[in-house]
Amino acid sequence: MTDERIQNNGGPQPGRHPWTRYVAMGDSFTEGIGDPEPGSPGGHRGWADRVAEQLSLGRDDFRYANLAIRGRLLQGILDEQLEPGLALNPDLISISAGGNDLLRPGSDPDVLAEKLDAAVGRMTGAGATVVLFNGPDIGDTPVLGMVRGRVAIYNENLRTVAARHDAVIADMWSLRQLKNPQMWAEDRLHFSPLGHHTIAIMVLDALNVPHTLAPLVPDPLPAKSWTEARSEDLVWAKDFLAPWVLRRLRHRSSGDGILPKRPTPGPVTSPAFGPGMPPGAAE
Repeated sequence: MTDERIQNNGGPQPGRHPWTRYVAMGDSFTEGIGDPEPGSPGGHRGWADRVAEQLSLGRDDFRYANLAIRGRLLQGILDEQLEPGLALNPDLISISAGGNDLLRPGSDPDVLAEKLDAAVGRMTGAGATVVLFNGPDIGDTPVLGMVRGRVAIYNENLRTVAARHDAVIADMWSLRQLKNPQMWAEDRLHFSPLGHHTIAIMVLDALNVPHTLAPLVPDPLPAKSWTEARSEDLVWAKDFLAPWVLRRLRHRSSGDGILPKRPTPGPVTSPAFGPGMPPGAAE
C-alpha cells in the first residue's frame, strides 16, 4: 500500500482555507470507529480527525472538536450535539446522521430529512459552512444492503436540504472505491483505516481545500474458495452480527456511557507526523 502522504513540491499549499474552528457531529462514522489509533483521543482516528489534521496545516489558529458518539440516532445527535456544537462558535460544521435510523424497520427517509433540514438551517444561520454526508452505495452487502433503497431516497432528500441552505455534500454514494471490501472494517458495518483515509480525501476535495493526502491503493486480496468465504461469514455472524442484533432487541446502544472524544475545540496534529513535523517528512 502506498504511503498516505505526498511531497508538496510547488503544488497547492495546505492550510489555505477560511476556517479556524471545526466541529464534527454524528455517530460512529464521525467518531472514527473502525480506524483504531491509540495515540488519538478516544482511541480512534477516523476521517474527521484526518480532515482536521489537514485543515490545521499552516494554521496556528485552527481548532477542532468532535462531538460524535457511536450508535446515536438522528434525534439523539440533534438533542445532544446541536446546541453544544453551536455554542463552540464553529465556522465549519460536519454532520453525518440518519444512518442508524435507516437500519431500523419502518424508518422514513422523508421524516429524517425534515428533521435534519431544520438543524442545518440553524447551523448555516449561525454563519457556519456545513458539510452533509449522503450514504454510500452498499449494494447487496450483509445488513447494510437491505436498506439500500431507503438510503438512496434519503440521499436525494439531503441534496435538497444542501441546496436550500447552501451546504456542501460529501458524496459517498459516488465514491465507487467504497465497494472494495478492504474499505470496510472487520465488522462490515464501519470503515477501515483505508476507508476513512479515502473519505477524508473526498471531504477535503469537496471543500476545495489543498491537502497532502494521496490515494492509497490496497494490495489485491488473495482468492478464496467458497468454503473459506462461508466460514468467514459464519465467524462474522457470530462475532459481529449477533451482538448487533441483540443490542437492538434489548434497546441498548454501543454508545451507552460513551462521551465525546474531543468535546472542546483544540489544536490537532497527525499521529503520523507528530507535533511540528512537516507533511512529506519521513516517519
